[in-house]
Amino acid sequence: MTQKTAFVQDLAPGQNVADLFVIAEAKQATSRNGPYWSLTLSDRSGRVEAKVWSPLAQTCPPLAGGQVARVAGSVETYRDKPQIVVREIELVEGELQHAELAALLPVSAVPPEELLRRLEDLLQAGLAHKPWRRLCSLLLNDDEVRARLLAAPGAKSIHHAYQGGLLEHTLAVCRICHAAAALYPHLDGEVLLVAAALHDLGKAWELAGGLAQDFTDEGRLLGHIQIGVEKLEPFLRKARLEPELALHLKHMILAHHGELAYGSPKRPKTAEAVVLHFADQMDSKLGTFASAFDAEAPDGSWSPYVRSLERFLYRPAPTPKAQSKNDNKEPTQCLLPLKA
Repeated sequence: MTQKTAFVQDLAPGQNVADLFVIAEAKQATSRNGPYWSLTLSDRSGRVEAKVWSPLAQTCPPLAGGQVARVAGSVETYRDKPQIVVREIELVEGELQHAELAALLPVSAVPPEELLRRLEDLLQAGLAHKPWRRLCSLLLNDDEVRARLLAAPGAKSIHHAYQGGLLEHTLAVCRICHAAAALYPHLDGEVLLVAAALHDLGKAWELAGGLAQDFTDEGRLLGHIQIGVEKLEPFLRKARLEPELALHLKHMILAHHGELAYGSPKRPKTAEAVVLHFADQMDSKLGTFASAFDAEAPDGSWSPYVRSLERFLYRPAPTPKAQSKNDNKEPTQCLLPLKA
């Protein structure tokens, strides 16, 4: 196959495209003009909405999330966002080559393996209590857990929605909690660090990852909070953790969404649980801000409407950096004689 050249992040109104995309979502509906398909297409750079109108919608093959398709069409604007109007669509059969997969699957800027190593280093440095260290070692050295963590996105679409996204989010929450524990010495910094590392463990089973990046049956029926506590239980028994510490850890995981309305079966009832909740919120919201703007968006620009935050977002001009005293100095010259 030819090399992919049209990426979602570069699409502009009026542009014609003919390239490979992943069908992230596919929904069939009917309008006054007949049946149509509403698609979400993706590649490593992002997602874009697409429409397959009649009569093409009546003749194209059945479409579903996780399929790869060669799509030809034109880019238009709908509700201030690019949208592809599809003229031709052909499903790609068989396995893709490594280079083709790399162009289609979004991945964290730092490789997931490196993110996991940094997480392990932080836990190694921040935990002194042997049962905590044993729990984290058992979990992160389990073959299934490790493989799932390396592949998992942090969310389906709102923040950190790419391979390695779960580890990227987890590491950031751990760093925020570690800093908070240093600022507020009365906090139990060790349970806070472990809970930060494990608060979204269930997402490694909630989301399928890969090309589909959709919810699993387990994810739809239980949700990542319940899954995470269930997956944690056998490791808690092996780690021989004190019952009161295990109880606190499970409470923090159950309460990390903060409110019943946001999916937490319990609201935070300890200081550490409150810190974890706000650390999780901070990183997820900043992840949403980061994904709302194109990489080339200038200062003083507005994002498209962000449904999850129910608002437009603004990118302000940053404070000018102070000029270093050495910036205007001539480079130092070596005046020593050269040896013959």
